[in-house]
Amino acid sequence: MLKLLIKPLSKLSLPTLHCLGNVLGLLLFRLMPASRKRIQAHLLQSQLVKDNANLTKVIKSNMQENAKALLESFALWQKSNEEVLSWVKECRGWSTVEAALAKNKGIIFLTPHLGCFEICSVYYGQYHPVTVLFRPPKQTWLGPIIDAGRSKGHVKLAPANLNGVRSLMQALKKGEAIGILPDQIPASGEGEWADFFGKPAYTMTLASKLANKTGAAIIMAFGERLENGEGYIVHFNQLPDDAIATPALLNLQIEKQVAQKPIQYLWQYPRYKVRRHSVKQDANSAE
Repeated sequence: MLKLLIKPLSKLSLPTLHCLGNVLGLLLFRLMPASRKRIQAHLLQSQLVKDNANLTKVIKSNMQENAKALLESFALWQKSNEEVLSWVKECRGWSTVEAALAKNKGIIFLTPHLGCFEICSVYYGQYHPVTVLFRPPKQTWLGPIIDAGRSKGHVKLAPANLNGVRSLMQALKKGEAIGILPDQIPASGEGEWADFFGKPAYTMTLASKLANKTGAAIIMAFGERLENGEGYIVHFNQLPDDAIATPALLNLQIEKQVAQKPIQYLWQYPRYKVRRHSVKQDANSAE
């Protein structure tokens, strides 16, 4: 059924998609008690919600934002580059990107599960090459849709395996950019336990190793979702060179990013779990 619904979504405007996301989010709020409990636990752990009396309202709003993220991604993957880029109403911090490119040491874009993270690579990829690390979906039929949808402009995909890590290293050596979801749970053996909002979370070491090994610029990217389907503001914020030297420091930077717009973070993501299966890979293996 989901496969049949995806194609029609590509015909809808962004305001319509976000309106449907609000309705879908309310429906999921009622039908998915386990998700509600997880979001509540993660929000309380973060201490970003100061008024517990409004916690239910915040959870409901967060599930609506999550639903918008789902629908907009399905549509974004199928729409033309021109239409997707028309959704971006403003870019903040582009001068830091240009300064990093001038140094020719490469850029590591870190894009947490915040706002419309899909829009960031599309925006940058209209101008310059970027290689984005991704994990193939469990639903095999969805793979070709995602591959085609994410490979817009100068965007290339690198699978989360040894070959993919090598592709990232090669891009950085050429002075190009790479993109990583830094809060994605790594496979067993590919991370370290480090506090995330005060609770140990299994955290990737790849981003820290790549930064330490290459001296690439580290830039946080965030596609802020505007209200009423008005579009997005793309934010680029360069971090100090040693800002993600360890997984603990990496999590600290993610926390700061999430705190900018906590309602748009994917609190439903099981951040405090560890993947069962391991694929041995790290930046030291890449040549």
